Amino acid sequence: MTTYSAPASAHPVTRRTLLTAGTVGLASAAFVSTSAGTAYAATGTNPFSLGVASGDPWPDGFVIWTRLATSPLNEDGLGGMPDKAFTVAYQVAVNPDFSGIVRSGSATTDRSRGYAVHVTLTGLRPGTQYWYRFRVEGHVSQTGRAVTAPAAGADTGHMSFTVASCANWEHGHFTAYGHMADEKPDLMLHLGDYYYEIMPYGYPVGSGVVRAHKNGESRTLAQYRARMAQYKSDPLLQQAHAAAPWMVIWDDHELENNWADDTPELWDPNFATRRAAAFRAYYENMPLRASSVPRGTDMQLYRRLHWGSLANFHLLDTRQYRSDQANLDLVKVVDDDARDPNRTITGAAQEQWLREGFEASTARWDFVTQQVPFVQYDRTSGPLLWGDMDTWDGYVASRGRVIDAWRQAGVRNPVVLTGDIHEAFASDVKADFDDLSSESVGVELITTSITSGGDGSDSATDALDWNPHIKFNNDLRGYLRVDLTPDLLSARFRTVDYVSEVGAPVRTRAQFDVVDGEHRLRRISG
Repeated sequence: MTTYSAPASAHPVTRRTLLTAGTVGLASAAFVSTSAGTAYAATGTNPFSLGVASGDPWPDGFVIWTRLATSPLNEDGLGGMPDKAFTVAYQVAVNPDFSGIVRSGSATTDRSRGYAVHVTLTGLRPGTQYWYRFRVEGHVSQTGRAVTAPAAGADTGHMSFTVASCANWEHGHFTAYGHMADEKPDLMLHLGDYYYEIMPYGYPVGSGVVRAHKNGESRTLAQYRARMAQYKSDPLLQQAHAAAPWMVIWDDHELENNWADDTPELWDPNFATRRAAAFRAYYENMPLRASSVPRGTDMQLYRRLHWGSLANFHLLDTRQYRSDQANLDLVKVVDDDARDPNRTITGAAQEQWLREGFEASTARWDFVTQQVPFVQYDRTSGPLLWGDMDTWDGYVASRGRVIDAWRQAGVRNPVVLTGDIHEAFASDVKADFDDLSSESVGVELITTSITSGGDGSDSATDALDWNPHIKFNNDLRGYLRVDLTPDLLSARFRTVDYVSEVGAPVRTRAQFDVVDGEHRLRRISG
């Protein structure tokens, strides 16, 4: 069993793709710190303005990332960098002061890569903390912390991770990212809408536009690169990336609202070109392995992470392979169209890959890590079931097949992790959503947004009255913190009271536990 596995359909990693991703030899490199005011030969400013990141940890390594930009918001998306190749050195050490260096080398980047650097590290010790940094032309980056996964099948007494989603720049400050960084978990999961492609002032909320998007709506490679750079210029997001390794998946706004495979929300004859540009910019700006290098309009993003014997994370892509939304993508009655067994939110190949992952699992906990709400959520109190067609309520048969797959495979503790909806939810997954008195066969935890929706309020929807399987809902911003042992999952919904101003403190709004083998939520507080 490997700790990180892509599906069989993933593109093979060749020497050429590894070089494209920035993986190079392990030659040592001297790092000489310079003062913040040292002149940069091309523009006079520090090229590490977008921070550093690590991701996709496995027992013997992880990816480290940076992207050079001296003027991140330039409309051409190239960050003010001159048109030449840059050799970027890196170091990895077992101590934060960089005593005990275990890996060093260099990678080359240029305009064709958006000046991004991806280094795939191997040969490290499992279950170990490391620190890393980069250097180019006299400038040294900030230091990042990374963690390797435990050895395959190793007994693991505890792990912690955070779950985040939906960070609209215009809707507020990324305060929650700063609090996530302070917690220094083993792993951070981001479930999509990492950034928003929409035009400036294109998504009003009650608490107002706190800070404006630049460079119009993202449609071209230059615009996606520039928009991503604007987000990555945020110091709190940089702190979160530097604090722990990330596992990332996209949702819709990394490309366009509510897109479904090759179908845009609004008719667009250039959608394929736009999709290729968005995918390329996404890869350039995320700490992803070479198996995720885009091939035109395709990008392999679903993949699996094993954390010793404790947990499996099955990261899904519910955008790239889904059927177009039923009923014109509206909140409507869950009818025969939404229940059509031919409709899919995962695509057949990914669904089979997930089933095989369940069948092979020997982990104590299996996390279905994905984008949109999974459990049935009836939006009205009347006799008809009203659901959101962009969620699994619009793909009823897909949901049923996934539940059947984990039950037939005997998955010990299935947990669905979700984002998208800009509110926090905690729910029991029912064996049969047409009979809400049926047994609970798993749980779903939905993280609220980082900022999307603005300040929100400390309130819950009345719909919980007729959705008894949904145990908690809240409309504040924040993230989910999970502490995991073989016997217990403890989930804390961490919230801030406002994002329209800086500096909001964080608190635990509610806590739910799941006991090994119970397949249901226990409310601890909130």
